[in-house]
Amino acid sequence: MAERAPHGAVASQRHDGILVLTIDNPPVNALSADVRRGLADAIQAAQDDASVQAVLLVGAGRNFIAGADIREFGKPPQPPALPDVCNAIEASAKPVVAALHGAALGGGLEIALAAHYRIALPGARLGLPEVNLGLLPGAGGTQRAPRLAGAAAALDLMLSGRHASAEEALSLGLVDRLDSGADALAAGLAYARELLAQGAAPRRTRDATAALADRAAAQAAIDAARAQVEARARGLFSPAKIIDAVQAALDQPFDAGLRTERALFLQCLDSPQRAGLVHAFFAERETAKAPETRAAQPRPLERLGVVGGGTMGAGIAVAMLDAGLPVVMVEQDDAALARGRARVEQVYDLLIKKGRLDAAGKAERMARYRGATSYDALADADLIVEAVFEDMDVKTAVFAALDRVAKPGAVLASNTSYLDIDRIAAATRRPADVLGLHFFSPANIMKLLEVVVGGRSAPDTVATGFELARRLRKVPVRAGVCDGFIANRILAVHRQAAELMMEDGASPYQIDDAVRAFGYPMGPYQMTDLAGGDIGWATRKRRAATRDPQLRYVQIADRLCERGWFGQKTGRGFYLYPDGARTGTPDPEVLAIIDAERQRAGITPRAFDQEEIQRRYLAAMINEAANVVREGIALRPLDVDVAFLYGYGFPRHRGGPMHYADQVGLPRILADIREFAPQDPHFWKPAPLLVELAESGRTFASLNHA
Repeated sequence: MAERAPHGAVASQRHDGILVLTIDNPPVNALSADVRRGLADAIQAAQDDASVQAVLLVGAGRNFIAGADIREFGKPPQPPALPDVCNAIEASAKPVVAALHGAALGGGLEIALAAHYRIALPGARLGLPEVNLGLLPGAGGTQRAPRLAGAAAALDLMLSGRHASAEEALSLGLVDRLDSGADALAAGLAYARELLAQGAAPRRTRDATAALADRAAAQAAIDAARAQVEARARGLFSPAKIIDAVQAALDQPFDAGLRTERALFLQCLDSPQRAGLVHAFFAERETAKAPETRAAQPRPLERLGVVGGGTMGAGIAVAMLDAGLPVVMVEQDDAALARGRARVEQVYDLLIKKGRLDAAGKAERMARYRGATSYDALADADLIVEAVFEDMDVKTAVFAALDRVAKPGAVLASNTSYLDIDRIAAATRRPADVLGLHFFSPANIMKLLEVVVGGRSAPDTVATGFELARRLRKVPVRAGVCDGFIANRILAVHRQAAELMMEDGASPYQIDDAVRAFGYPMGPYQMTDLAGGDIGWATRKRRAATRDPQLRYVQIADRLCERGWFGQKTGRGFYLYPDGARTGTPDPEVLAIIDAERQRAGITPRAFDQEEIQRRYLAAMINEAANVVREGIALRPLDVDVAFLYGYGFPRHRGGPMHYADQVGLPRILADIREFAPQDPHFWKPAPLLVELAESGRTFASLNHA
């Protein structure tokens, strides 16, 4: 019979001389204060009980311990602290065994590393992902993991935040044994009994030396990680601190290393980056909770269809196949269908070449793929995504055809980037079944999925869009209907700010450098070249008739497109890409075209420094985002944040544009806009919501839970 502690999160049960401690804190056994107290009290009780020969740690349900309890984020810490619990486990005079199944992440893995012996079941996932929240493992993980796995492997886990499989963990030395069964309790008891039969004593990780015995190799791994972080981390704070902590594991005695780790952990805790990353963490979870997901259940999703086998359609099909779903792709003729299938196969062939998929994995996915040249093949589909050319007439024709063949209750979705979902829905007799599902390219990789809710989209239609996002492991954001929805509407405005700066004197290369220095993986002109300049050109031509004549129109990008310079796919755009290069080099001819356009427009160029470029770029973004929130296109500011974090690479440690604006201060953003307005008053119009919040001392965050 289990004896449950008063705080209820840890149960104890005797199996002869083995005290089994079961962490039971649904849904994922997070390390709440109750769990920490339960473990600390039970470990102490075991020391005082002569009948206890060993202690076994197991998790109830599907996980060992999945990490910290996010419900405690932002609250005063409650004792005992996790480092004290880990140290008490390691100091136990009786052997402590951890049996790992499901997730053993963050503090959960630190608990396991403090145990004396570890056994893992198939499917266990081990990781130290604190870097994703701007932190480092602060309960001995930076000191114990290198002592078991070596500096290189420990740094890889901590800097990437990735999860290692049970098999990899065994090969790294993080666990001692694998069990082929499915019962963590049975596996742990068998291992503990075997250890007792052998007379095994506590084996403390702090005393392990073999993995760091080759000090030169360990130092080389640390130096390599530091160089990599300096090259790639784009201003992130915690990765360098993780490396400093591992350096301490190599250079200092264990207790001194723990003190160094704690000091570095507290530095990370106080960093603004940690606040940004925590905001991003919670915001992502909130966007999945649209009103329709609370009001309705999703419809079945067993058979899917994709209309269009171009780059986007193929990417969407791959995402669906990867999720284990059967897909029918429809194209206009056999030749186009063959090209569509080839694009799907090309994705898998590249993964095979990179060693991330094998031939059997490709065959399993392609067995669920079917191609057709008739819409009749979609008669049984539960959800169909249209991914054809971005033209209203083309799309409405597709939806009229789908209306004729799709079964009652099928969800009809458009992957449009800009066009009016309500006009598309009007081409059918079932507008309640229509919504937008705006994937971002490449669709099989990019995480963002805008779920665009039309004026007549039924709640269960919307809920089905969110369920598809979950199945595809996408991050959904609910968007209302307007030209460009959330992400592309805002993008058009801050891209316009970049265009104005370019015509006024900044080069596209300066602008890209400034945006990257802020923390983006690439600048706007690099992104244009990657996506293809012809896409934006088509949009500009579509909007020409309705363009505000008072708004200054910069023609530089059009001049490049008129020459057929569309970016990487044509070998040149804003940058040159000789011999198929993926990284561009500045092009003197582009600079000459820019100079000619300045002369044509009668503009005398002036100098821009990096700070001004960043201020203008971000002020335009935040100002238009405020309009998007005020109009209800985005439900909350956090929806804008998530759209930009996952759609356009806004630096995650800054939390998103709205969180960043709050951190900088809305009065400062408003002051910037008013400073820029005299030069171009029609573009720099302060958003009413920004003015209202700034002048009342409120923040965007105040609207997230309104």
